[in-house]
Amino acid sequence: MRFTKPAWVMHKDTSMRGDQEKRVSVFSVHVHPDGSRIATGGLDAKVRVWSTKPILNHASELSGRPPKSLCTLMMHTGPVLVVRWAHSGRWLASGSDDQIVMIWDLDPTAKGKVWGSDEVNVEGWKPLKRLPGHESDVTDIAWSPGDRYLATVGLDSQVLIWCGYTLERLMRIDQHQGFVKGVCWDPVGEFLATGSDDRSVRIWRTTDWSLEAEVRKPFDHSPGTFFRRLSWSPDGAHITASNATNNDGYVFIAAVIARNTWTSEISLVGHENTVEVAAYNPHIFLRDPSSPVVASNICSVVALGADDRAVSVWQTKSARPLIVAKEVFERQIMDLSWSQDGLTLYAVSSDGTMAVFSFDQDELEGIAPRSAQEQYLKKFGFSPPPLPEGFSHQNPVVVDNSRQPSAGRMTPPPSPGRAVSEPRPAQTQTGFGASVNGSGSGEHVNQLVAKRKKDKKRIQPNFMGSLGSSIPSAANGTSSMAGPSTSAPLSAAGGVGISTTRSIGEASTSAAVHRPPAPHSSAPQLGGPSQPFSVDIADLTDGSRDRPPERDEDVEMFLADNTDVRISSLDTSMQTGRKRKTIDGTDDRVLSRPRTLGGDRVRDAVPVREIAGGNAGFGTAQSTLGLWNDPSSFSGRLDVPSVLTYVKATVEGTEDIFEGRNSEGDGPTEVLFVSGKQTQWLDYLPSPILALTATTVFCAVATQDGSVNVYSHTGRRLMPTLAIGSACSSLSGSKNFLMLLTSIGILHVWNAKKQVAVFPPTSVLPILGSSPNTTLVSATVRSNGAPVLQLSTGVSFSWDAALSSWIKLSDPWWAEGSDAWQGRQRSNNSTAARGVVSTLESNTSERVSIDGTTKADQPRPAWWNTALTLGHLETKLHAAKTLDSPQEYKQALLLYAKRIADEGFRGKAEELVKELYGPVYWRPSRDDSWSPTLLGMSKRELLRDVLAIFGLFCSSPITPVD
Repeated sequence: MRFTKPAWVMHKDTSMRGDQEKRVSVFSVHVHPDGSRIATGGLDAKVRVWSTKPILNHASELSGRPPKSLCTLMMHTGPVLVVRWAHSGRWLASGSDDQIVMIWDLDPTAKGKVWGSDEVNVEGWKPLKRLPGHESDVTDIAWSPGDRYLATVGLDSQVLIWCGYTLERLMRIDQHQGFVKGVCWDPVGEFLATGSDDRSVRIWRTTDWSLEAEVRKPFDHSPGTFFRRLSWSPDGAHITASNATNNDGYVFIAAVIARNTWTSEISLVGHENTVEVAAYNPHIFLRDPSSPVVASNICSVVALGADDRAVSVWQTKSARPLIVAKEVFERQIMDLSWSQDGLTLYAVSSDGTMAVFSFDQDELEGIAPRSAQEQYLKKFGFSPPPLPEGFSHQNPVVVDNSRQPSAGRMTPPPSPGRAVSEPRPAQTQTGFGASVNGSGSGEHVNQLVAKRKKDKKRIQPNFMGSLGSSIPSAANGTSSMAGPSTSAPLSAAGGVGISTTRSIGEASTSAAVHRPPAPHSSAPQLGGPSQPFSVDIADLTDGSRDRPPERDEDVEMFLADNTDVRISSLDTSMQTGRKRKTIDGTDDRVLSRPRTLGGDRVRDAVPVREIAGGNAGFGTAQSTLGLWNDPSSFSGRLDVPSVLTYVKATVEGTEDIFEGRNSEGDGPTEVLFVSGKQTQWLDYLPSPILALTATTVFCAVATQDGSVNVYSHTGRRLMPTLAIGSACSSLSGSKNFLMLLTSIGILHVWNAKKQVAVFPPTSVLPILGSSPNTTLVSATVRSNGAPVLQLSTGVSFSWDAALSSWIKLSDPWWAEGSDAWQGRQRSNNSTAARGVVSTLESNTSERVSIDGTTKADQPRPAWWNTALTLGHLETKLHAAKTLDSPQEYKQALLLYAKRIADEGFRGKAEELVKELYGPVYWRPSRDDSWSPTLLGMSKRELLRDVLAIFGLFCSSPITPVD
């Protein structure tokens, strides 16, 4: 076995440059079916495609041929958690915590420099279709055998089934009671398996999508993990599920679930921490290669990746693993993927690195050919449903038309709902077929089709439809898209060499490069039937890009109607390696960037200088609204930000920037939204800018005249201009919510998406008090709309709209004696710091100096520590609930249960049990006085954990409640 960790396979923090470039977590990896490339998804919200030859061949790595990085895809707005190639190799699916599944298709015209960076795309993958539908992070994706279906799962506890050909949504399964973090298909096609944080693996029938079985036993004590990626053996006999345990949770295992009985009697034991991912080798193995392929002679190879930073590989005929690679990474393993030849295993980790394990044939003895597996699976007798009529993942057959298509031009098969007599000819750019849109209720995808017009020297696009996104979306589940959207070639030159699939290291054997003649040409068709998908990466660096074009004429892009809309910013020049020139020497390329408001203006750097002090022009008379008796009491404690020449805010999870520019003279005040290096939109304001903020939903700017403007990411005003009446002291945004605190102490919080106020304007005077020494340290808003204000005294507050009162989130008082205070639990600092409540407590400890020696000398009552610990934990429970932090709530609840069990406080225990269990005969439709969930968690599931702690730690028995 050979092991390598290519340092150049990485996702970067783009906010840091040069030597300070920082790796970010890589969440997923998947190998293309032909083995020539891999795709990775990471925290940088990008999908990256890499060549495998430089990874496996040192000489290729040194020579730089083929290039290491092939493509960078940047349509997601959040970390990419999963990438999966279709079995045909035709499409790539990616899922992100932006709640979107994206389907990518190969596009030879999309090559070139990556916008906003120094990277170059050697090959292009265009966004084919967006698949919205999930309401939270998409955690795993799986293509069914033959790509008939696509299954996606996420933190919304839902399983969505999509057609693998039309990409329309077919089914929504919402029976899981927790986050769904893993999905896999039965290789036979009969079942689908999902793994969830509700501590179950569920098996679904693909015939009617009903529940076949639910497996819970090995997951009863499974802890929380980032993923629960499971895998189905290639012989269809077993599922290996991650994150299982034995001995009441003390032994971490991977559970092997048998088909039909759906029981787990076999465990893979050895990892020292939870198993995060399981991945079967795609080949079946024979115990005795000379014997026939029967069940008793078949075994499988499965790889496990765990949070103990180790990778293990098991063969089911042996009780011990084939290999165990320990401390391969610095952090937990996130994903595993086998190459189709079954000899290479790729693993990625949250430390941002990738490891590759290459096996020899004799190390994985008994590997069977793919034909043997296909023959064996036929014994199950399952017949998959028929494909949608007119759809295929292979190249479509050329349909005869009134105009004979040329060699490179294919008329796609008709989609359902469209008459066969109405095909629209269009060339596919990938050889995979063209996109066809039905005339039914599905969405309409605009297409541009090439038509030659001899008397034209310029491109005159005629466009049908709106100037919206060019990426189709499956927002309505009735889309009838047949395949990738297409556009016609602008040049007959060049082409990509096509080769048959080959193993790594073999010499490249390219087929002849077919160059289609110009449209309407009388040239004969070239070549025979189209080749299956397999692009030889080595050919991407040969001299084909230097070949001159065969024809150099002008084209007109048109659609069916006569609505003329100029498109002056599209760029597809990379179809060949050279610029096409028209007869008069003008560049004839069609650009790919839509027109933007201010996009043609050169962005100049603005030095940051102070124009006016923060409180300039804001006297008491100007600040008084008549709402509060003494606004002057806030003087010096709620300062107005200084007017600067340049301010900016970055949209979280993206590189987009919302910036404001104040003129030092009589020039206008302007705001700009910048993506990459291009201005997407701008606006001019009548007053200087004090502060601005940007979230994934909106952008907001507060000006010196006491106004607030809220924009969408396209520059539309989501709300009317808000006249607050006094200057802004603090501005903060999170998800849908915008918070503003004025200089006279009035707090506002709005839901920008719904365009409503979360609660009436509220004064902060009750928490600031009359002491001039008490100042506001920070003011932010949570993603659920809860404001968080931290004072110089170390106390943190939030406004509870239901109680119409300020509530304390963190108080230095608890440090006087609480055993659960953050400063006393050093071992838990790294874990607890992830939560907002623990962060507030850490800030409180830093801001308030507590002399432990002096206080220790003071006499304390006998129950001092117990009372303060229980009070602190109860306060922490309320704070976690207010700030929508379910993990911290559960952590504090279990600590609280342990403490009252240790002390034997029966009354508190019984009251807690009653609160979590609720009415004995509660029914959702009959009784709305009690909610079965809390922060998205089942109260009775929480009660189960609490009762387990009572049983382990109580010093005296606690009787069950009647």
